[in-house]
Order: sequence, then C-alpha cells, then structure tokens
Amino acid sequence: MPVFANHLGMTLRAWRDRLSPEAAGLPERGRRRSSGLRREDVAELAGISVDYVVRLEQGRATTPSEQVVRALACALRLSAEERDHLYRLAGLQAPQHSLVIDQIPAGTRRLLTRLADIPVAVFAADWSLVWWNQHWAALFGDPSRVAPEARNLVRLRFPVAEDRGKLTSWPVIPTNAEAADRALVADLRRASARYPDDPRLAALVARTLAGNARFAQFWADGTVGRHNGNQKTIRHPELGDIVVDCDVLTDADTELKLLAYTAAPGSDDETKLKQAGTAAMT
Repeated sequence: MPVFANHLGMTLRAWRDRLSPEAAGLPERGRRRSSGLRREDVAELAGISVDYVVRLEQGRATTPSEQVVRALACALRLSAEERDHLYRLAGLQAPQHSLVIDQIPAGTRRLLTRLADIPVAVFAADWSLVWWNQHWAALFGDPSRVAPEARNLVRLRFPVAEDRGKLTSWPVIPTNAEAADRALVADLRRASARYPDDPRLAALVARTLAGNARFAQFWADGTVGRHNGNQKTIRHPELGDIVVDCDVLTDADTELKLLAYTAAPGSDDETKLKQAGTAAMT
C-alpha cells in the first residue's frame, strides 16, 4: 500500500494515541491497555458514531464533512496547524481569520528583542507596518511620526495621486525593482484570498487599482505568491548607499511578516548598518 494511501486515517490514529483521557477532559474509567484515547472516547467527544471513527481510521471513509472535521479537531485538542492539516486531508479548505491580524504573539516579540543589532520590522498581511525597532527607525526615520494609515509598503511602492505630500519617500531600491514589486502584488493577492472580508485590505486594493496603473497591470497578471525578499540598496542621507539583503519571514498562522536587513559580513555595508544602529542608541 502506498505510504499516503490512508493518510487521514493514520493521522487520526496517531493523534488519538497521543492524547490521554485526562488531557481530553474525560473521567477515570478503570484500567486501559494504552495511555491514549479509545475510539469510543473520540466518538463521544466528537459527537459521532464509533463505527464512523473506525471507518475513518481504516480509510473506508475519506471525505468527512466540515462539521465532523471541526468536532474531531476539538476532541483531539489539535493545534491551529494540525487543525488546518486535518481540513486539508479531508479535502476541505481550512478555516481562516476574517480580519487581518495586527497583534504580535508573545513568542515572536521575545524573538524580536534578540534582533536589536539589525534593522527589523513587522508588517501585517496587507503590508501595514505594525512594529519596528530602533535600528529600523535610524535607517528610515521614526514611523510614529507618520499617520498609521500611511505606514504601508504597498502605498509607498504604488502611490496614488491623493498620496502626494502625505507619504515619506521610501529610500529602498531593489536590485530588480519590477520583480520585487510583482512579488509584493502577488503576496497582496494571496492575502486578499485569505482575508476576503477585511475592509482595510479591500480598501487598499481598490484605491491602488484605481489610482496606480503599474499596480493594476501587475494585479491583472493574476500571480499569487509570497514575497520572500531580495537584495536592495538603502539610500541613507548621511551614510550613503548601503547594499543589503532583505529577508521576509512569514508566520503561517497570523500572516505577520518579519522583515530584516543584513549586509555581507566584513563589508563596508555591514559597517554602515552598524553605524546607523549606533546612532540610534546615542
């Protein structure tokens, strides 16, 4: 039998075996042959028949309904990623957040504090800037001096007529500007599918489509993808040009994007980045 012939059933069995009755909130029911849940336990917790649990695990039932999948995810105490995986195994689209997320998880915040020696910022799925460190502000100016709605990379890269005089210039020149901008638009299109009901994202796409022909051209291509970064040049008013690598790390659950700039070790560009950071601390 192929390895993935009964992936759904094998995965459900593995999740059942790892969860103790105590962790699932079940009362003590005497001795058990294993520490995990029995099929009867899963059926009780999910509100489905034992026979259906058996057929799911044996691969005789492969297309459970969304209601059943949701109940199983709850019964088995699945994480968000595991829940989404279960939906996909059942041939269903995983549930999505209805609105773009701006809140940074505590673990991510702890990670960000360890990156103080490089310029780092966090953007939401619609490329609104939601967090930055001092090093970032030293390179690009303090974002808090700009209206929150103007702190958006899409608006900076694809301004419309009404933005004139309201936006600060973005002193970052991609090595391949067209490829970088196409990637930004493709990432925004992906976000629009994940958050179809978010009014802020919808308004951003609508105003940019209507007011920027270049954006409209790239959007019409229909390309969908993640913006993973590339090499860029930062035009610093005092230190001059700084060639950096731009890396974009996206959190799968929140779609928050951690954007960091680094330079080649031992290069003049690395020295300039450090100088900018030092200036921010003084």
